[in-house]
Amino acid sequence: MTDFDLFRERIYQTFGLDLRSYKENQLKRRLDNLLTRKSYPDYKAFFNFLNTNRDAWFEFLDYLTINVSEFFRDPKMFHALEKNILPELIQKKSSLKIWSAACSNGCEPYTIAIILEELWPGKKHQIDATDLDKTILQAASQGSYGPDAVRNVPKDRLNKYFSLDKNKYYVSKQIKGKVSFKQHNLLSDNYTRGYDLIACRNVTIYFTREAQDKVNAKFAQSLNPGGYLFIGGSETIFNYAELGFDKVSPCFYRKR
Repeated sequence: MTDFDLFRERIYQTFGLDLRSYKENQLKRRLDNLLTRKSYPDYKAFFNFLNTNRDAWFEFLDYLTINVSEFFRDPKMFHALEKNILPELIQKKSSLKIWSAACSNGCEPYTIAIILEELWPGKKHQIDATDLDKTILQAASQGSYGPDAVRNVPKDRLNKYFSLDKNKYYVSKQIKGKVSFKQHNLLSDNYTRGYDLIACRNVTIYFTREAQDKVNAKFAQSLNPGGYLFIGGSETIFNYAELGFDKVSPCFYRKR
């Protein structure tokens, strides 16, 4: 067993995080860069540090999960969500149950909350937002963002749903109150069922094909019939039919 394999095994045994489900070459390249930058002599030393330093562990999770996000990321897809997907879903039931999986800094679930408020002002929906990284969830719940994060937000919505203070944009209490954040591990935790829409974008591209299939199968189980899985523009589910999906358009798969 190589030092890298032993590191992955010890991380799994100690913390329950299955790094074996991440693409090996991609993961090793990123970790080697991290070890060099932090001046760790080897994987054993790095593990020992993670095992004895809580802050270092959360910093490692933050690095691993690549917390890059912004409001209305990929505007064309969010336009399709607003004009086609959500209106179709709302015709079937008056209140929607939505999951933003691997939500990172909260831009995605807040974007969905803004769209829903625009479509049906004052309507109550359930928006669950989860991520592996506790630190980023704490940041998400604060709802504070730099200018880059809101660059795709139309000016009228920026004025309506954000306040600006010292070059920081703060999500309004009205929108923040619509989203519930909690920690969740896509690779090992149980999945809640009964969702009408699951958004999981630009995340599973870092997983092995086997892990992708496992996660997508669980998403299928979590969705109501007719519910949608919303993925990233760089992602494709090749075996969607086996999982019980129809591909409706780029990024959108509907459960049969």
